[in-house]
Amino acid sequence: MNELSILVTLAGVHFMALLSPGPDVALVVQNATRYGRKTGVFIALGLSCGILIHSLLSLTGISYLVHQQPTLFAVVQLAGGSYLFYLGFGALKSTYSHWRSPQAVDLNNERHRLIDNQRQAFSRGFITNLFNPKALVFFISLMSSLVPVGMSFSGKSIALLILWGISFIWFSILAWMLSTARLQKRLQSLTVYIDGVCGVIFTLIGGLILLQAMLSLSH
Repeated sequence: MNELSILVTLAGVHFMALLSPGPDVALVVQNATRYGRKTGVFIALGLSCGILIHSLLSLTGISYLVHQQPTLFAVVQLAGGSYLFYLGFGALKSTYSHWRSPQAVDLNNERHRLIDNQRQAFSRGFITNLFNPKALVFFISLMSSLVPVGMSFSGKSIALLILWGISFIWFSILAWMLSTARLQKRLQSLTVYIDGVCGVIFTLIGGLILLQAMLSLSH
């Protein structure tokens, strides 16, 4: 298989993986619908940069070394699971507060919109992807199965650019679609439910990762 075929296959597999629901998609959906396009795009940039780091670490073999060390990988799982659980708990707490006292939540809406700035939106996306141990395992599998050791430096560089570019474009399109004026108006009344669903997703994934980490450490 020549390098062009490898890059096309890599792009296709990665794009299909991006379409599957998970914490990255949930993060874009939750925040683009609540805070608008600019926040959604900077979250997309953060997520794609996290994917770039995972790809680079996998290509250089660092991620493989981490995965082969049970204690070190468990620490990564604990950090990632804790962060996702924290995001989920925050979303569920916001949903509960809204149902319990909608007027109080509306009065504090501006203070709650602290993520509505470029730096925090980027860091939220970056940390969510980078601290996701499932992403680490995925990119180890992707790179080891599709990218040969003897691939040229330019080929590997293009592969990194493709993975980053597809990720950024897809998440940006998703953020754009969710933040059009017409859709924003329709979704305004559904924000609390979107927060609740995303909170459940983050909490469940984070909880499962934490459970796996604790089981690994106990053995």
